[in-house]
Amino acid sequence: MRSALQKWITLGGMGFLLLSCAAGHHGDLRVLNSDIRTVMLTQPQSFFHVDTAAYPRHDKNLPIGMFDSGSGGLTVLDAVVNFDGFDNEDHTPRGDGIADFSREKFIYLGDQANMPYGDYALEDNLPLLKEHIFKDLQFLLGSRYYRTPASKEPERDKLPVKAIVIACNTATAFGKKDIEAFMDHARLPVKVIGVIDAGVRGALVHLRPSEDGAIAVMATPGTVSSKGYPQALREQMAALGYSGHIEIFQQPGHGLAGAIDGEGAFLDHEATAPRAQYKGPALAHAHAVIDATILHRYGFDYSENRMLIDGASEAPRALQINAIENYIAYNLVSLLEQLRRAPTSPPLKVIILGCTHYPFYEEVFRAKLAALYDYQEQGLYVYRPCMAAEIVLVDPAIHTARELYEHLEARQLLADNRLAQSAFFISVPNRDNPAVVVDAAGNFTWDYKYGRRAGEIQEYVKCVPFSRETVPLETQKRLQRSIPKTHELIELFMGRGN
Repeated sequence: MRSALQKWITLGGMGFLLLSCAAGHHGDLRVLNSDIRTVMLTQPQSFFHVDTAAYPRHDKNLPIGMFDSGSGGLTVLDAVVNFDGFDNEDHTPRGDGIADFSREKFIYLGDQANMPYGDYALEDNLPLLKEHIFKDLQFLLGSRYYRTPASKEPERDKLPVKAIVIACNTATAFGKKDIEAFMDHARLPVKVIGVIDAGVRGALVHLRPSEDGAIAVMATPGTVSSKGYPQALREQMAALGYSGHIEIFQQPGHGLAGAIDGEGAFLDHEATAPRAQYKGPALAHAHAVIDATILHRYGFDYSENRMLIDGASEAPRALQINAIENYIAYNLVSLLEQLRRAPTSPPLKVIILGCTHYPFYEEVFRAKLAALYDYQEQGLYVYRPCMAAEIVLVDPAIHTARELYEHLEARQLLADNRLAQSAFFISVPNRDNPAVVVDAAGNFTWDYKYGRRAGEIQEYVKCVPFSRETVPLETQKRLQRSIPKTHELIELFMGRGN
């Protein structure tokens, strides 16, 4: 019986409608009502075509590819480049003081123009999200990129990759299985590793099989809606014989990933009053309500416009979050309120940071959890009864690094490269495409970003090298502060004049 993938390849290859786009837009064939996977495999004239027959096999010196919806995946890359879990000589599972990937090189793509990925589910446009994910894949497999946002023609000298890490929880949840099916059908021997299974393994090592406890997943709304983490947790608990009373909670981090990456719909450092374009938690919000009856529990910092308020702080008419620390406070309190309302929940013992952006602020999470553990009202602890004294924060990246190393070693794909040769790319709106709609800051408008229709295969974005122009200064400072090793690699790459 033919697989579902084979069926859509066959159907997708019939009756393409090709239309010319305006002059000056590279890739002047637009495929309408098609599937990006079909185009990648069957349309040699398309910008997104991948020549699978010519793809290099078993070349250990190719780079490792990694992609995310923005800069969050750099926390995964940083965990990988700093990982020392094996002896580099005999590959036994013990550190030897030498980073295990010090002789590898990486190609990273942050699809900044289309982020946050976690909101495509809320906007009821998962087909477009999956199209973005496959375009990310095509970039890593292919050779094309643009030298600058203004370049009219692409360069064609980017290397293909020998393995791919999906450094994004939402993309893993909604795309990993489809990507694996695509790779199998295309006979591409490229391992694909996602962060969800790694995060689950990292969580369960902190609970004995007979132990009671709650595990929380803090992730984007898209990852939460996929139910990828609860499903993987239950599968692994069953396989490992877990018999304790373990409950699983999820907290959708509305706006947090976007705020960390500076998305204007969630954060505006220049704002002094509530904004019409704001999309984050609010007093009246379809999915993320700030509960006015427990404002004191959030512990929001109102100074320096970190909260945008209309009215008095104790009884506001409008309230918008305008600082990353306040987003974290909102989401942690919302999570703990879930536990308080649960009739039989054991204490929270593990939180999976199920969005690659969150580890940038791990210390803020820890400090806020400590404050909430001690928080009292009328002499009574509000949250302590549903919290363990020490809650473990799990960053799936460490376990992703281990899985990647084990794969490369088993396939004899460990390289003899230089880590300093790593390359970093980011997507920007393609201003040469007349269909693209941007705001005053040059970013996709919210309606355009989430309202496009999947199947109109065109270049919405250009993938360009990291540079002072394409990576905001605030992001560069955050990277330097939180992931110095990876920031050093980025500086070396930008210093080469890419």
